[in-house]
Amino acid sequence: MAQVTVRINGYSYVIGCKDGQERHLQAMAQEVERRIDRIRAMGGQSGEARILALAALLMADEIHDLSAEKMPEDTSRQLAEARQVRVENDRRREQLALLVERAENIAAALEQD
Repeated sequence: MAQVTVRINGYSYVIGCKDGQERHLQAMAQEVERRIDRIRAMGGQSGEARILALAALLMADEIHDLSAEKMPEDTSRQLAEARQVRVENDRRREQLALLVERAENIAAALEQD
């Protein structure tokens, strides 16, 4: 396993990677640094953790946009429908839990009589 020293936001980090992946890792560190530079250029941002969090959010936004562009319209529609089904199932699960609790309370009341 190879080790590469990358520099991000003014700090050096030693990162392990597979042999032959050193250049790729350096390129990825440069991509992170590029986003950090964009954030700094906007001004008003301070604190290492905040800058790194904003850089991560920028990258996540770019990944999201790329994924949406590459995703067929049908797949995008199916994902939206799946999200809606999941929300509906969660709502039904909560309703069922309330009904179970109510039935148990009724059964307990009947046992006391």
